[in-house]
Amino acid sequence: MTEATLHAQMDTGAASGIEVIPVAGSIGAELQGVRVGGDLTPDQVAQIRAALLQYKVVFFRGQHDLDDAGQEDFAALFGPLQKHPMVAASGGSAALLELTEGYSASVWHTDLTFVTEPSAFSVLRPIKLPPCGGDTLWANAAMAYQRLPQPLRVLADNLWAIHSSAFDFDAAFNADYLARMKDYGSNPARHISEVEHPVVHVHPETGERSLILGSWVKRFVGLNGPDSAKIFEILQSYVAMPENTVRWHWQAGDVAMWDNRATQHRAVPDYGDGERILRRATVLGSVPTAIDGSHSRQRKTQA
Repeated sequence: MTEATLHAQMDTGAASGIEVIPVAGSIGAELQGVRVGGDLTPDQVAQIRAALLQYKVVFFRGQHDLDDAGQEDFAALFGPLQKHPMVAASGGSAALLELTEGYSASVWHTDLTFVTEPSAFSVLRPIKLPPCGGDTLWANAAMAYQRLPQPLRVLADNLWAIHSSAFDFDAAFNADYLARMKDYGSNPARHISEVEHPVVHVHPETGERSLILGSWVKRFVGLNGPDSAKIFEILQSYVAMPENTVRWHWQAGDVAMWDNRATQHRAVPDYGDGERILRRATVLGSVPTAIDGSHSRQRKTQA
């Protein structure tokens, strides 16, 4: 999608009454003048999609009437829903994932990178919020790539990473993650998937180059755990740098939607004994494409 097409879609959306208000310098915008649900017009869907591609994550306030069915119907306007491969859908929903343990998501990650087709988009809404704390951070993985110095960019362009759903990662690489990760209703030992993704992929809609990293990475292809950890720390630091992020303070009735192909996100577990429950719908993505035209590939799956 060209910049001219993006602006054309934004103009179409403006005519439909949707106002786009940026909320941070590198990522994030609030969309006003739209009621989230499955009955949006094609122009409204095009406007939201264009805003997602430009700002990477968008926020809607005041969506108090949105229920599980409406959340799923809204997400389905952007593509087929993607069920989580390890966790059963929440309640009577078709594909909603209920997140009740913010500590398990308190590391930077991109959703479902341990499968060959990670999510394209995710839609998140709070069910219950703590009295204070419990914010969510998003980072712009495309901007992170752009900010890499040229020598690091050349390195990243040629790296492939092994992403795994298993939690038996190399201790030197993921000790902090393992210490905080808790089983949130699944049994990952019964379903282990390993996939090789290019560290740099070409976004299928915008053509931007973006980093695929985050906490599901086990190591880099051809490198051992300790060497992988050092390189990972350097590359990941460009994703998580403060000027590349937006922090959202949740309110009742909020909805967040993000482009999973160009972002990472993490929860902030600063709410003590408070209760934090959110539900997420995800839209199926495509197999990532490296800059040389090759594609991600499955390594192994254990059931």
